[in-house]
Amino acid sequence: MSATRLIRRSLIALLIGWLITGAALANERWVVLGGDIAEILAALDADINVIARDDTVVYPPAMAELPSVGYLRQLSAESVLSVKPDQVLAAGHAGPKEVFEQLAAVGVSIESINAPPSLSAIGDKVRAIGQLTDRREEGETLADALNAKLARLANLPNLPTTRAMFIMQHSGLTPRAAGSDTAAHTALEAVGLENAFAAMQGYHSVGAEALARQAPDVVIVSERGLAAMGGETSLWQLPGMALTPAGRHRQLITIDDQALLGFGPRTPDQLLTLRRDVEALLGVSTTAQVSQ
Repeated sequence: MSATRLIRRSLIALLIGWLITGAALANERWVVLGGDIAEILAALDADINVIARDDTVVYPPAMAELPSVGYLRQLSAESVLSVKPDQVLAAGHAGPKEVFEQLAAVGVSIESINAPPSLSAIGDKVRAIGQLTDRREEGETLADALNAKLARLANLPNLPTTRAMFIMQHSGLTPRAAGSDTAAHTALEAVGLENAFAAMQGYHSVGAEALARQAPDVVIVSERGLAAMGGETSLWQLPGMALTPAGRHRQLITIDDQALLGFGPRTPDQLLTLRRDVEALLGVSTTAQVSQ
């Protein structure tokens, strides 16, 4: 058999394999667990049949409208099995792990995307999901583009020292602020802000004395969180807020928390947007200088 004929047969076999893989992905019933996973699937335009998701999937809208099988970290095998899945594609922190063991025991295929909660892992997640969904080339292209945006952000000149308070609360009179070891802390550092509450770990409620002592220059809060508080007027009326530079000068930035903190494909753009908003508040323009 000639070399040309062998090459032709190999190409035909490879093409048939791709077609079979694509058909299998499109016909199987997938459950997606994790907001970042769902956003990556949408960004890659993955041709899979997603029939359910968990509560953290709020974007894109079409996926957010699918039936929910519960909260990402508190799943039950019964809830997942109720939608009759063939495949589960899950973020690494989904659980508990016993649920996945029960699902695997009855024949459900489980794929976990294990990645650290860091900005540098976004590209790795994109590539991994691209491989799983037969979108390898698209995954490489998207990962490279996202990494380029993160590199641009990292190379921006330093901002004037600015202490920020990131509020993670949707109601109540005591704001719940982000400390270190949180996605919000990572976001603040990435745009060049100092976390006023970095001395505490995780998310904690902070009273009037703590607010006055840590004296944030700017408050960053999600659009949903601000609306739940009753709007900007209610924010500035929180106990102790008037004692801070942010409260005295009404220094506020609102963000899309899912896009910013989900560490998915929308995160780099949201970080750059936050950086521009901070610059506008401070009256500086380093982002514009770098982009020229």
